Amino acid sequence: MKIAAGVAGTLLAVIIVFQLALALGAPLGKAAWGGRHKGILPKRLRIASGVAALVIYPLIVVAVLGSAGLVDGDFLPGNRRQLMWGFVGLFTLGGIANFVSRSPIERYWGPVSLAIAICCAIIASAA
Repeated sequence: MKIAAGVAGTLLAVIIVFQLALALGAPLGKAAWGGRHKGILPKRLRIASGVAALVIYPLIVVAVLGSAGLVDGDFLPGNRRQLMWGFVGLFTLGGIANFVSRSPIERYWGPVSLAIAICCAIIASAA
């Protein structure tokens, strides 16, 4: 379970760095948000990437690590197992969305999302 949490945390850190780069104006629009924007994302999507990088994904990292017992998880809402199964569903759907993207480069995120989903399933099964 701790290895799964470490793998998930590492993959989520990669996503955080990527989203932060998008927010700061990196010309990687084809690899995110449906791949509809070549180059730098429009302002609204850059803001969304910033929120994802600085708020959403860090909270997910803490929840995953807390559910695995690597950090104090007493603050986590509800049942840790249910939370992890929720992440399994979320990242599975995200992976599927990445695999069917019209942008070939965005499809590379599919295995990343599914790997996170598998890690969360391992944590949920052991919680």
